[in-house]
This record gives sequence, C-alpha cells and structure tokens, in this order.
Amino acid sequence: MDQDAGGAEGSGGDAFVVLRPPAPGRFVFASPHSGVIYPPDMGADPALPEDSLRSAEDALVDRLIASGVDHGATVVLARPGRAWVDLNRDPADLDPDLIDGACGGPVSARTAAGYGVIPRLTGDGRALYARRLTLDEARRRLEQTHRPYHRALADGMEAARAGHGEAVLIDWHSMPARATQGAGGARGPDVVLGDRHGSSCSPELTRRVRRAFEALGWRVALNHPYAGGWTTQRWGRPSEGFHALQIELNRALYFDETARAPGPGWSRAGKGVARVIAEILALAPDRT
Repeated sequence: MDQDAGGAEGSGGDAFVVLRPPAPGRFVFASPHSGVIYPPDMGADPALPEDSLRSAEDALVDRLIASGVDHGATVVLARPGRAWVDLNRDPADLDPDLIDGACGGPVSARTAAGYGVIPRLTGDGRALYARRLTLDEARRRLEQTHRPYHRALADGMEAARAGHGEAVLIDWHSMPARATQGAGGARGPDVVLGDRHGSSCSPELTRRVRRAFEALGWRVALNHPYAGGWTTQRWGRPSEGFHALQIELNRALYFDETARAPGPGWSRAGKGVARVIAEILALAPDRT
C-alpha cells in the first residue's frame, strides 16, 4: 500500500490523504467528513466548546473504511474538519449570512439553514463564528481544501474508469443516532444507502450493498433521510461509466457521542464494516 497527501499550501494544510493499493481496482472509497484538523486562523468563536466545533465530524469513519485498500480500493480521506469546509457541498454554495460579499446567486436550503460549503453552524446548532468571513477568506479555504480534495477524488475515479472501463465511488459518512430516531425515541436504521433515488449507480450495486449490511442483522433504509450529497450527485453518472453510492452509518453502532470515543460496539462494528467492504469489492466486473 502506498500513501500520499496533498493540498494547496496555506493555513488549510494538506487537504487529504490517499491510500493506494498495489493494484488499484474499479472502486474509490471517500470519507470527506472524518478530518480532525482545524487551522489556527479559522477564527471560530473562542467561546465555542470543542465538542460543538467537532460535532459535525464523521468520527472514526476513516478508520472503519481503511481496510478497503487491502481489497483493491483507492481510499481518499479528508484531513481538515467539516466545520472548516464541507467537502460534500457545491463550492459555489456560499452563505451570504456568513460571508461578506457572497451574494447574487441562488442559496440552497441547506445553506440557508447554516450548512453551506463553509458552515455557519455547528452540527449541534451553535454559531461557529462571532464575526463574518470575508469573501477572500472563503475563497482561500476552498482553494486550499475543497479543490485539491476533489482533484484527488477525480484522479482516482478517472484512473479507475481508464483501467477497468468503469469507476465506482462509495462515499462513506456517519449519522448521529438522533437523526433517524422514530416516535418515542425508537432507534432508527443502522445504515442509510443513498443512490439519489436510483439515478447515481446501478440497481445491482445498491441491492448488493444492502444485502451485505442486512446479513449482519443491521437495519437498512434507502434514500431517507439521506439520498446522497453533492459528491454522489457529481459522480453518479452510470451512462458515462461512473457509479456513486453514499453510505451513512449510525454512530450508535460504534461511537460514544458524549465521550467522543469508540463505544462498546466498536469492535463488532469494525468487523461488520470490514466484512461488508470485502463483499462490495468482490463484485464481479460485470455486476456493478
């Protein structure tokens, strides 16, 4: 396995790490939200608790999916934290309520809610800043972090299609347990698969991944409440040989959200995800 890191020079630091197998296959795994680096010049509200700053992270997902490289997947891992830049958002989706000078274009519902490409709010709903950002500051962040991460992802996808006739992106995420709870606090699904309602990958890929998780005894939902974000939309072009599927793992499976540490289910969940990964990457070339 080879490993490299990269990104534009500047306060954002390296934007990503790429784990490369000796013989890369058709699959690219990505974790855009498991980064933990917050540059010192971020300028977040100094009164903001660290737990709030980090509350939107997909904690430990990078560790859960690292075994993909052992089965031939190229693995792209973000390094900066999600509060710095959200790598699963359109880089044009700037928040005019946060960024001075960001105006004139349409604002998505997510951005209006405080969760644009440069978030205004933490994952637990607190204000990240006691100030406004300048447009130049926002653009530097995108140049340092968003652009190089997605260039690395594109390199992996294009190389996979060139070498194997098609490329398959699995975009890995986690969801807080509360996000899918039912009435009375009943626990929601363990896994949510997002294929943009059948448009971003072949039906067989979605079925195969669903069966693999259900074989663990885990409850799987499809496209609700997460149908796939900007990255899935961007790369989900089956007619061009690019398939993309988003996977959300319930943190209750493996993570103690209060202690921000592996929970009692960590070992079991890690083995389960590794088993699913082995199943996914065993897909025959004509069965994507």
